[in-house]
This record gives sequence, C-alpha cells and structure tokens, in this order.
Amino acid sequence: MIPVQEIKNEKIILVNVLKWLVLSALAGALTGAVIAGFLFCLKFAIRWVAALPDWRYALIPAGLLGSIYSIRLIAPAAEGHGTDKVISAIHYRAARIPFAVVPAKIISTILTLAPGGVVGTEGPSVQVGAGITSALGVWFKFTEKERKKLVICGVSAALSAVLGAPVGGAIFGVEVLFVGDFFYPVLLPAVISSIASYYVCVALGVSYAIPAVTVPALSAAALGWCAAAAVFFSLVCIYHVETVRFIAGRFNKMKLPQPVKALIASGILLTVAAAGGDRFLGMGEGGLNRVLSGAAEPWYAFLLKSVLLAVTLSGGGSGGVLTPTFYIGAAAGGLFATVCGLDVGFFGALGFVACVAGAVNTPLAATFMAVEMFGHAIAPYAGMVCIISYMLTGLRSLYPTQILVQPKSDAFVLADPGNRQSWQVKPRNVSRRKYPSRREKRMRG
Repeated sequence: MIPVQEIKNEKIILVNVLKWLVLSALAGALTGAVIAGFLFCLKFAIRWVAALPDWRYALIPAGLLGSIYSIRLIAPAAEGHGTDKVISAIHYRAARIPFAVVPAKIISTILTLAPGGVVGTEGPSVQVGAGITSALGVWFKFTEKERKKLVICGVSAALSAVLGAPVGGAIFGVEVLFVGDFFYPVLLPAVISSIASYYVCVALGVSYAIPAVTVPALSAAALGWCAAAAVFFSLVCIYHVETVRFIAGRFNKMKLPQPVKALIASGILLTVAAAGGDRFLGMGEGGLNRVLSGAAEPWYAFLLKSVLLAVTLSGGGSGGVLTPTFYIGAAAGGLFATVCGLDVGFFGALGFVACVAGAVNTPLAATFMAVEMFGHAIAPYAGMVCIISYMLTGLRSLYPTQILVQPKSDAFVLADPGNRQSWQVKPRNVSRRKYPSRREKRMRG
C-alpha cells in the first residue's frame, strides 16, 4: 500500500508541473509574438535603408545617436548588449526588469542595425522576453524564486524565436546563468516556453532557413581534424572576448560625452564601409550563409568583425553580441578549412557553434543548436569542438555577470568562499591531499 504522504507529494509535484506548463506556454507565446513583430520591423528597416543611394551610410551616426537618446528617454536600463543585463538582473536584482525596456530595446536596436551597426538580434530579444515575463511575474505577484523562473522562460523563448532552435534556446537560457552548473528545476518550463515561442513565430511567418552542410562519416581522421579546429576556435574565442573587452575599456577611458564617442565609432564604421562596402557591417547573416554554402570569407573577416562589434557597442549602439559571434566562428571555420584543404561549409558550421560554446560558456546549448540546425550526424563532431573550445577559452566570457560555480580546472580555488567572483590559481604551497596520510596520522596520535 502506498503511504499517504507519498501520494500527497505526488499531488504537489503534479500541480506544480501543470501550473508551470500553463505559465511557460503563455510566456513563450507572448514572447514569440513580440519577437516576431520585432524581427519583421527590423527586416523592413534594413531593406528600406539598403534601397537608398550611397548617402545611406550617413545614417550610421544618426542611428547610433538615435540609439543613445531613445534609451535615455525611454529606459536607461536598456543600455548595453542585452543578455548580460538580464543575467545581472536575475542574479542581483531579483529578476526585476522594467517593462519600458521592451520598447526601448526594440527601437534602439532597429536604429543601430538598420544603417549598418555591427550587433545582433539575440541580446535585445532576450531583454524583450525578460521584460515581458518579469512584468507577468509582478502582475501575478510571484515570489522572487518564481519570478526568476519565469524570466528564464522568457530568455529561452526569446532565443528560440531568434535562432529557430527551441531545445538549444531552452538549454542556453538555463546554462548561461551559471558557468559549471545547470539549473535543472527550470529546464521543463524553459523547454515548453521555447517550443511555444518557436511555433508562434513559424505561424506568423518567421523563416529559419539556413544552408545545409555535408557531414562526413565518423572516423578517426575527421575527429582529429575537428580536435585541431577546436584548438583554433578557442584561440578565436580568446581573441574575440579580449578584443571586445579592450575596446570597451578604451572607450570608457575617453573623457568625452557619449554622443562624441558615437561619432568616433561612426567614423570607424564609415572608414570600413568606404574601404570595402557594407560586407562587414550589420549582423553578418549574409556572410554566415555564404560560409555554410561553402564560400570562405576573407582571412581577416573574423578579426575585423570583433573590432566592429566592440566599436558599435562602445559608441552607444544597442544590440547583442551572439549573432556577430556566429559569423566570427563560421568565418574562422572557413579559414581553417581553406588552409587545410577541408570542407568549408562543415568547418564553418563547427566554428559557428564552437565560438558560442567558448565565448559565452554554453557548450551544451551550442551542441544542441548544431544538431537542430545541421542534423543529428554532426552531434559527435559538434560536441567535441564545443567542449574543447569551452575548456580552452578559460575563465573569459562576453557576459561578465555570469557566475562561475565550478571552475574548468582543479587548479583554481575561491580566495573568498563568500564571493563567487574571487576564483584564483591555487597557491603552490597548498597541499593537494584532501586527507592526511597514514604516516601523518601515526605522528599525530
């Protein structure tokens, strides 16, 4: 006979699961509908600007200035590249995000991207999804824990809406919060909200078509080349993160008003446009598709894209860092394949996901994205390059507010157990033995 207490426990679990199935589906559907509208407006704006004569490049400084002032007027909390702000809000502000962030982020991102600013759509989408679900949490009078859970659902739904990878988006929303740990209690709601968001976007006409890649049969030679590529991708991630950090630091040290910094950033973007057209401006979606189709980008493409991303954000542009990182990884993969005489499309796809794994510490999400986008045959290759890239990139991240729960090596310890940001290399004079040896025990006793 089943004990009464166990029956009560099962009831509690069932009620909780049903509650979050409904809430996460609602959060996903709302987020998906808003993100779909945002993507349609952005696509229209980009096409409108592209149809203008060459003077359209003059809209770059106007766009950056418009981004700065729209955020200042509507919601100063919307400043930055989105995802990192949401991570910070979840960790340090009880997942409270002003709803005004939603329109501010949509407007400022369109003003940045349409003229040619180098940012992505995932960051603002994440802030939009988080703003919507945070407002729902406040409206439903949720506890802090429940509100955090709902906001994570919004993050996952937003990524699913942008990427067209519902499982990868859900895993990303959970994995990105804590490096080395996984928040399992929110996994089911995150998956449900991602699926709901994806289907709403598809129903509204959002397209996720990307070029197919040819995956080689599993072999020791193919795995060897992938391992070598993963080491290269980790170096690309290190360069990418450090470049964004360095340029942001240099702009922060300038004792100039932000509008003046916007004009400096615009000058750099206009110089690149004058030298090579708009190939390296924008999200990089066209270049990404070219690489996946088998046409490698110029060897310096990934190097330049990192610089332009950092310059755009430092100049007041609004947008994400992940979408340009897709292009950076794919371009690096295409370069590796070209030099080694390998398949550009396949290694471009691996670079695409490996740089996501390394630059933002999400190897599981990146592997799931690879499978959803390129098919199950790529799973062993993607899993290997994502984990190697994640490990070798070290403690770096494009999202500084990520909390490192478990280091990537036993060589690191917490200097202050109460401060999760105080990881440092273990001092050499600290004994590696956890327990005293037999000889030490005999001497003590």
